[in-house]
Amino acid sequence: MSTAVSHSAPERASSVDPAEEWDAWRAERHRALTSPTGNLALAETRWAPAGEVPDAAAAREGQPDSVTVTTLRRTDLVTGEDEHGLRFWDADAPAVRHFDRVDTFPYDPAWVLEASYTPVPGARRLAFEHIRDNGGSRDLVVPGDITLTVDGRAYTLSAFDDDGTLLLVFGDPTNGDSTYGAGRFLFVRRTDDESRVVLDFNRAFVPPCGFSDQYNCPMPPRQNRFHLPVEAGEKLPFFRDGFDAQH
Repeated sequence: MSTAVSHSAPERASSVDPAEEWDAWRAERHRALTSPTGNLALAETRWAPAGEVPDAAAAREGQPDSVTVTTLRRTDLVTGEDEHGLRFWDADAPAVRHFDRVDTFPYDPAWVLEASYTPVPGARRLAFEHIRDNGGSRDLVVPGDITLTVDGRAYTLSAFDDDGTLLLVFGDPTNGDSTYGAGRFLFVRRTDDESRVVLDFNRAFVPPCGFSDQYNCPMPPRQNRFHLPVEAGEKLPFFRDGFDAQH
């Protein structure tokens, strides 16, 4: 059942200033993006041959002091087997040095929306196309349905489980114009009522692949594409000195 939602913000404690909270969120985003292992610092993702597990410590030898090496794992789309890899993060990467800010739309309380949430029993998995899989898709766990009506149109959104948090990958007509072309991300906020969630689109953010081409981000499925411009949240990264992030 879809819940009609007008552009009105959920009730908050009177002592809380949502705009100030949003300013603090933006400051934390800047800190995280420019950290030694932030999105801007990812310089290389290196996958090991099938069946091999790379040694991060060995890979770290001979690297500059600014480089951190971590491990990661994914599932091979063809064989279904685990693949192991390394990520090389450089705190002195050109993208970090030239980064200035992420432009945003002005804070708008009308884009803080409540929605119904219906858990789905079992580990339901849905296919999400990923930006670097050449049209291939990866199954992600979607633990429930988010339903709401925006501007007269009903939506049933699919947010997947990102380490215990619901992550919505969505698209709208601003993509490729004022916002990142492949869509944006939004963490869904749960409430004390298990059947209600909050979508604060002021906190919609550029996905990691908007800062480094070494990420393989999921793209919005059809049901997560809005028909009207979502003029809230982050727009695009801005770099100094004519630097081109080529994303």
